[in-house]
Amino acid sequence: MDEPAVLHTVQEWLGEDLAAELEGRVPVRVATTPEQSRDLLADAEVAITGRLPGKLVDAAGGLTWLQAISAGVDHLALDELVERGVAVTNAAGVHAQPAAEQVFGYLLTVERGLDEAVDNQRRGVWERYSPGELAGKTLGVVGLGAIGSRVAEVGQAFGLEVVGTKRDPSDAPDAVDEVYGPDDLRPVLTRSDYLVLACPLTEETRGLIGRGELRAMDGDAVLVNVARGAVIDQDALVRALQYRWIRAAALDVFEEEPLPPESPLWDLSNAFVTPHVAGSTPRYAERLADIIAENYAAYRERGVEALQNRVR
Repeated sequence: MDEPAVLHTVQEWLGEDLAAELEGRVPVRVATTPEQSRDLLADAEVAITGRLPGKLVDAAGGLTWLQAISAGVDHLALDELVERGVAVTNAAGVHAQPAAEQVFGYLLTVERGLDEAVDNQRRGVWERYSPGELAGKTLGVVGLGAIGSRVAEVGQAFGLEVVGTKRDPSDAPDAVDEVYGPDDLRPVLTRSDYLVLACPLTEETRGLIGRGELRAMDGDAVLVNVARGAVIDQDALVRALQYRWIRAAALDVFEEEPLPPESPLWDLSNAFVTPHVAGSTPRYAERLADIIAENYAAYRERGVEALQNRVR
């Protein structure tokens, strides 16, 4: 049966919104409990899911395509799924606009001193300060996928010079002034006034930004992470902020979430902490449904080889 099974893990994230957006476009069957998910997977060719616990993997005997509802798929048992012959696609693109807006919220807060203004207002203090300008500075983007490309486009509109890294540099977006391969990170580190991490978490990117990379950055540089927490060596970052190796860090993701109350990041004046909300948007289900509907039509016509956003 090729009616996609919407597993209960989707309900945990999006409630009934995704099924409502898919109505009339993709004939889905919806599970609201783990037991119902197992039952649906018994004969499902296609499944849509947030997480996929091991017991559900075992239940998916005839699965040929798994659609994740997130851009990151590091939480899925990819190797096991590939061994079973399952094609895996993600939701790359659904987060691009909100994540880019979040990034520039950080940048404007730092550059224009908005945090200082809010603090002064809270204290009832009229105290002038000297904000800077983004225009003319250099924006580095590590990972020029959907999110990174949108960040680059907005950066170009602000008058920033944009440099970045991409697995295939020949396929970089027009908004990037200079692009490097994934093994050529150092010039991006040294040139960036603002360095944005927007890459997926893989074995190659785990711990990508450590002590050496932080020391290579300019002392006035700002690090922004909307990728995954494990892309940064968090202990090294705490030290970098404490000793002002870099100016500041704006972090939406962390090695452990929620961020533990004992983390020094809560108290550092040059750390901005948000609770993994960069990709959040009221249009999430709408955009995800568009991705799924387009892929489902391609799958029905030409099989898994026609799927877009394929990660494995």
